[in-house]
Amino acid sequence: MSKLSQPVLDAGKLTRWRQTLHRCPELGFELTETAQYIAEQLRAMGIETHTEIGKSGIVAALSKGSSNKAIGLRADMDALKIQELNTFDHRSQTDGCMHACGHDGHSAMLLGAAEALLEIDFNGTVYFIFQPDEEHGLGAQTMIDDGLFDRFEMDAIYGMHNIPGRPAGQLAIKPGPIMAGEDNFSLTIMGRGGHASQPHQLIDPVIIGAEIISAMQSIVSRSIDPAEQAVISVTEIEADGTVNVVPSNLTIKGDCRSFKLEVSQTMEARLQQLARGICEAHGAELQFSYQRVFRATDNHLPETEHALAAARATNAADLIEYPCVPMTASDDFAHFLLEKNGAYIFIGNGVDSVGGCALHNPHYDFNDAILVTGASFWINLVKQQLAD
Repeated sequence: MSKLSQPVLDAGKLTRWRQTLHRCPELGFELTETAQYIAEQLRAMGIETHTEIGKSGIVAALSKGSSNKAIGLRADMDALKIQELNTFDHRSQTDGCMHACGHDGHSAMLLGAAEALLEIDFNGTVYFIFQPDEEHGLGAQTMIDDGLFDRFEMDAIYGMHNIPGRPAGQLAIKPGPIMAGEDNFSLTIMGRGGHASQPHQLIDPVIIGAEIISAMQSIVSRSIDPAEQAVISVTEIEADGTVNVVPSNLTIKGDCRSFKLEVSQTMEARLQQLARGICEAHGAELQFSYQRVFRATDNHLPETEHALAAARATNAADLIEYPCVPMTASDDFAHFLLEKNGAYIFIGNGVDSVGGCALHNPHYDFNDAILVTGASFWINLVKQQLAD
């Protein structure tokens, strides 16, 4: 259980903020109501608030004392294009859109920390960063390109994400890669279609595609060092045929995950080599594209140690995991860490019916019972990093 009592934190208010955000989810950069609501809460607290950073991002600044030291705390704001199936009162009021990744909770925890820090002594500046479009991997870089680190100079940046399946309120972190990079690939096989009764006159992209899918299973097992982690998944197959027509074209799309850029580069090279070789052997042509959407989230050691110290000030030892096992999911917080030292920590959402439902599931809901723990972690990190 938590060691730290935070009387300045109003659990009811944090819950109201969180559930209000849950009711009105928005996608990508189109966060008109979400950003307005968060900015209104910050301004009502009297905190200097800057909007439209990276299109719809928010940066709020709170300074005390005389130190030039500054840190950034980040929460994401966007939701997912999923039809919510929950029936509770705070369910999504937007058809086909819901907070299925807990960004409503992340934002509420950061708002709670901001309000509490008004009454707590520290020496320096805290930047509360509310980021758009994490789900598409575009928001962090867009904020950077809009001058985030030039306009708001900070020494380090920190992020947090809830994880269903971990005990409620558990804080987990490790140095180095904690979340994987995500790459997307698309292979279009251009054969020669025709009547299904005359396959000998055709170049069948379905047969070629099946061969490519089978061959790509050898990339991780035979081209990647067994000590490394990597995943290749085929997620979409599209063809232009019909029941009695062999298609002319077949497109295979998928997803690659890894923790190191060199592993990602190996997967790209081998995937293209295998696909092109098989296509050539059958007389087909290939269009190949490969995009690195998310880089691996790679924690810096000093900041990881600072976050661990804050976790130990927040939770008892049985609710801390260090070093934790990295996840093959991705977060574009990685782009911040390519520009600035920092660290990313997990907070458990629960293991039962309250918080154990998987992310990106239509029945998911953020566990309001962990809001105070998450906000307390942010407060302890600031007190530690910006001590008098």
